Amino acid sequence: MKNLFDMKGKVVAITGGGGVLGGTIAQSMLEAGAKIAILDLREEMVNQRVKELKTISVEVMGLTTNVLDQKLLETNRDAIVNQWGQIDILLNAAGGNMAGATIGPDQTIFDLSIEAFQKVTELNLNGSVLPSLVFGQQMAKQKHGVIINFSSMTAQKTITRVVGYSAAKAAIDNFTKWMAVEMARKFGEGIRVNAIAPGFFVGDQNRRLLLNEDGSLTDRGKTIIEHTPMGRFGEAEELNGTIQYLCSEASRFVTGIVIPIDGGFSAFSGV
Repeated sequence: MKNLFDMKGKVVAITGGGGVLGGTIAQSMLEAGAKIAILDLREEMVNQRVKELKTISVEVMGLTTNVLDQKLLETNRDAIVNQWGQIDILLNAAGGNMAGATIGPDQTIFDLSIEAFQKVTELNLNGSVLPSLVFGQQMAKQKHGVIINFSSMTAQKTITRVVGYSAAKAAIDNFTKWMAVEMARKFGEGIRVNAIAPGFFVGDQNRRLLLNEDGSLTDRGKTIIEHTPMGRFGEAEELNGTIQYLCSEASRFVTGIVIPIDGGFSAFSGV
């Protein structure tokens, strides 16, 4: 019987692959038999991640990139194709926030730094659009491929304070649907574009927002847990199953959707 979830031999490029979530996904897909290209802005993180992953399989390569630099992305794409002949999957995991695009507890919207807002929206929106265009060209030539964008709960609900990040992730939802339609209509049913919307996972960027130094919940962390029916934060590996589904033949008639992975956060009214 055919394994619809088979990933053996698939060539996967992961932007932000040096981070916690990107690295965990890379390990899962490598263990499932895929070939992995780690792309990250930080060379030391790329090298460290590749070193770790090569204890599982030698089918790993690392590339320093900038998701806002089209020429560099094209160089990355060509290096992957030269190494493995094709690109089957692109995971746009690069992104993040910065203080100036966040409204502090003692601030109002009028304290927003437009410069920081632009940087955050550029990273989280353009930083997925540009790789999708560059790697999508290879998929168009092949007539097959999968692009997975990373949305957020901030796109679906009004999560206070993170105004820049929220705006960018809302745009990711729209771009995902738009790109899915464009690729299917112009280049055939073999190219699919979807997104995941993680709930709240503790990572390097949000740790101090959610947890105190002693590991106890901050006030914001408590509020999030109170609004998450499962009563906890997500574990990084809990993204893996949904991503493997979206990247495999098991979802071959699925495109243009955004799947929450959130412990019920998006379903709960708070009442």
